[in-house]
Amino acid sequence: MKVVVIGGTGLIGSKLVGKLGEHGHEAVAAAPNTGVNTLTGEGLADVLKGASVVVDVSNSPSFADEAVMDFFRTSTTNLLKAEVEAGVQHHVALSVVGTDRLQESGYFRAKQVQEELIKASDIPYSIVHATQFFEFMKGIADLSTEGDTVRLAPAKIQPIYSDDVAAAVGRTAVGSPVNGIVEVAGPDVFQLDELIRKALAAQNDPRTVVTDPQAPYSGAGLQETTLLPGPDAHIAETRFTDWLAQQQ
Repeated sequence: MKVVVIGGTGLIGSKLVGKLGEHGHEAVAAAPNTGVNTLTGEGLADVLKGASVVVDVSNSPSFADEAVMDFFRTSTTNLLKAEVEAGVQHHVALSVVGTDRLQESGYFRAKQVQEELIKASDIPYSIVHATQFFEFMKGIADLSTEGDTVRLAPAKIQPIYSDDVAAAVGRTAVGSPVNGIVEVAGPDVFQLDELIRKALAAQNDPRTVVTDPQAPYSGAGLQETTLLPGPDAHIAETRFTDWLAQQQ
């Protein structure tokens, strides 16, 4: 089948395009650098011709509250409209475990709007909720850094390897629409502060991680289980410690 991957040149998108191609599907990477812009609508009609499935793994270039809301609202609206016109049969979007519990955050409010637009559309859909990627540990630390100190809550987190996310999204894309949410997570549960401490130590990053139950996560407060998936989540195989060892 023809699968168009919006955000197809990014971390998850490029892996997904490769995996779908290996399984004999026509996977097309669609992104501004391939002439497709969901914010303006440029190139959408052409790239969607003959597509059975559209997978949206795109992300906002800016995480400022207004910009990220505008990105997800506008791009999702444009994309769904173009899919209806092209006769697309399945819309798949990558989102984040705990999105509905992180609504103090401008980023997660925007992701929630994206999900609501998808659910309100007439197109059959599947939303994949993934936990945080192994590759983003430094980014989490950077968001929580003041001087040489990283303040993080001791909330639980179950991170996942980006390869495993791409595999889960690919399985969902070639399957039947679930008209709901599929969750995917890594095999191990950590405390967020401990996890970032391990990641920074492995990179010889000199910053000190301080445990602070009040520390926000992307602008939102955390309870112990805010970032954890539910009991029906698909559990991937790659362990963070094994991945970390391979990065040395």
